[in-house]
Amino acid sequence: MKPLLLLILCLFLAGKSFSQNLYFPPLVGKTWDTLSAKDLGWCTEKVDTLYNFLGSTQTKSFMVLVDGKIVLEKYFGSFNQDSSWYWASAGKTLTAMVVGIAQQEGFLNLNDSTSKYLGPGWTSLSPEKEGLISIRNQLTMTSGLDDGIGINKDCTLKSCLQYKANAGERWAYHNAPYTLLDQVVSNATQQTYQQYFNNSIRNKTAISGLWLKIDYNNVFFSNTRSMARYGLLLLNRGKWDQTDVLTDTNYFNQMTKPSQNLNRAYGYLTWLNGSSNYMLPGTQLVFNGMLAPNAPADMYAALGKNGQILMVVPSKKLLVIRMGNDPDDGSLVPTTYANNIWVQLNKVMCNGSNALSDIRDNVSIQLFPNPTEASFSIEGLDNNHLKSIQIYDTQGRLVQTETNSKCIDISKLAAATYYVEISLEKGKVMRKIVKAQ
Repeated sequence: MKPLLLLILCLFLAGKSFSQNLYFPPLVGKTWDTLSAKDLGWCTEKVDTLYNFLGSTQTKSFMVLVDGKIVLEKYFGSFNQDSSWYWASAGKTLTAMVVGIAQQEGFLNLNDSTSKYLGPGWTSLSPEKEGLISIRNQLTMTSGLDDGIGINKDCTLKSCLQYKANAGERWAYHNAPYTLLDQVVSNATQQTYQQYFNNSIRNKTAISGLWLKIDYNNVFFSNTRSMARYGLLLLNRGKWDQTDVLTDTNYFNQMTKPSQNLNRAYGYLTWLNGSSNYMLPGTQLVFNGMLAPNAPADMYAALGKNGQILMVVPSKKLLVIRMGNDPDDGSLVPTTYANNIWVQLNKVMCNGSNALSDIRDNVSIQLFPNPTEASFSIEGLDNNHLKSIQIYDTQGRLVQTETNSKCIDISKLAAATYYVEISLEKGKVMRKIVKAQ
């Protein structure tokens, strides 16, 4: 029994030590301790280059925290510490936390059919197929509902929720079943979603902000430091200082680890960086590599449209927050832009580069023109040796292959969005191209 007791004691002390080493700002006021980048041994002469990059990509605010303390904090233009901004899909991770707390408090169970809380007939599916969809499927983007119905992919009307596959058999980034989690929580707790969020998270952490209905979506708005507060809650695995928020460690582990085998880079509404492959919104293609190869492997993130980003790195006790407008990435989930931030941030932290840094970091490799009606060229290759080019449609089907050509004719392809895999001597780069009419 002694070895077992020692193991339990060590695990307890390790968890306690991690929490004690983290700083938590007071619930009232604007006081927040800081750390000097110079004292951390960072290359402070690189900070301005980082800020110039952020400013040139329409950033409104940016923060880096270590041990819960602010190391970098920068606001651009008229945006300031008190300015509120939308989280877009970065708010999905907030919802994942809310659902976990609701289960912990006995209001619901992830294995429950969603129909238990929304009532039968909330989709256009047969009762049998609809009954297969569970809360867990909503959390993991595996509802099986068709994400290609209509012009508005966020539509939550019954007519928009149609069958594509059995629940659990297909991963697709689909806002509609995610958004309906709000109503699941509200019906289960007999509170409005805002009220339950306030009671379960906001009041315990001083995260300011409101959930606002925009079209079919329920979008969270807050200031930048509130996003940092939520990041600190995640970093401390659901506990705010000595206050319990999410105590279900099993749920938190599932939230921040691969939740299914279809997209290993997705937990419970949370993006994961350490997997060897990943899927992205709007495509059934599985890409090789990590989401952000320049970020630490243990990073997990809340990512939203137009570059709303919260990245958590447990191994470094580090948080990175970015709010702003579209950084010309154009993605629902800004994985490329998140990686580009790490390209600059690694220089600030004096992390150097690796053997593939020229490939993985190469922001300069672009397709032009984009969109295009007939052909495009690959720019920014510099001295990288081009081996081959493969073009995939959004269903992951190979539609065209080229060998060692920097100008690609796609005039015979239908008007649509495609993924271009550029194979170079030292690795691969993936870019998106839009073929216009």
